[in-house]
Amino acid sequence: MKIVIITDAWEPQVNGVVRTLKQTRKHLIELGHDVHLITPEQFKTVPCPTYPSIPLSLFPGRKVSKLLDSYQANAVHIATEGPLGMAARRWCIKNDVQFTTSYHTQFPEYVRLRLPIPLRWSYAWFRRFHGKAVHTLVPTASQKQRLISHGFKNVEVWGRGVDTDIFSPDNPKQLGLTGPVFMNMGRVAIEKNIEAFLQLDIDGNKVVVGDGPDLEHLQQKYPDVTFTGAKFGRELASYVAAADVFVFPSKTDTFGLVLLEAMACGVPIAAYPVTGPADIVQQGVTGFLDDDLTTAAKKALTLSADDCIEYAKNHSWMACTRVFSDFMFNNQQSSKLEDTDITNHSFWCL
Repeated sequence: MKIVIITDAWEPQVNGVVRTLKQTRKHLIELGHDVHLITPEQFKTVPCPTYPSIPLSLFPGRKVSKLLDSYQANAVHIATEGPLGMAARRWCIKNDVQFTTSYHTQFPEYVRLRLPIPLRWSYAWFRRFHGKAVHTLVPTASQKQRLISHGFKNVEVWGRGVDTDIFSPDNPKQLGLTGPVFMNMGRVAIEKNIEAFLQLDIDGNKVVVGDGPDLEHLQQKYPDVTFTGAKFGRELASYVAAADVFVFPSKTDTFGLVLLEAMACGVPIAAYPVTGPADIVQQGVTGFLDDDLTTAAKKALTLSADDCIEYAKNHSWMACTRVFSDFMFNNQQSSKLEDTDITNHSFWCL
């Protein structure tokens, strides 16, 4: 089957969406599919005004149309709601081509953190964007119910996996720190609620692995915290394996791919009982969820690394990709679609 995936999130961005799409493409090819990507690499871009590390494709409509015309795909998947995603959506509707979408991130909540836009306005826009999709794929059952409660239709679960060949407890980084290490890894940005971690009253060392728009500000504000910057591949895994507890303070992630990656390294989780962690963490086994993050972090110190590793081994990328492939098989017949009035303004960079 020939599959086209359109995404505004791609390298050099470092986030769960990019990792998910790279693994999905890799395993789709291993399953024998012909996979084409449409990404910002193929377009002129400008930095997002409020998030410079995100490149925004400039006026991509004509080129996206030409690419989709030329690929003659059996299935089209729109992974993001940015300029490329909107251009692909318009092409699909114009040409009566069915498509699927993904809802990777709780963007209405992200937007609300940055701008005083009511959540109902944002959800209305995203509901209309995804409304014409055959399926909107989300990573967890709780996120599915969340979107349904906001009026979304045809929502289905497409889970996430972990590469246990890279993320393992082997070869932990020697950090030169005494006492327990509490770590957070991911994008250093306001929507990740990292300060809830940095402000914890716990005995031990706090380490933040990652880069993002708030890195410099937080380095200055919390000089006692170790900020490593971005790490990749096996080096990243070695840092994660050096932790005693992985603290995940985000309240807006739909999944939290880093949770599985930490568990694969034998590191238990401390998080809030919200969408994402609530679907992944086994309470009292692979982590602790508590509205008091300090309590969760202290309790997580008592958990077994082996239980975390065993749980992560049961979540392979190949299994997740087979689920995605099944949805693509169901997305091969064209049907008449009616457009809705989606404006050219994207919430992607807010």
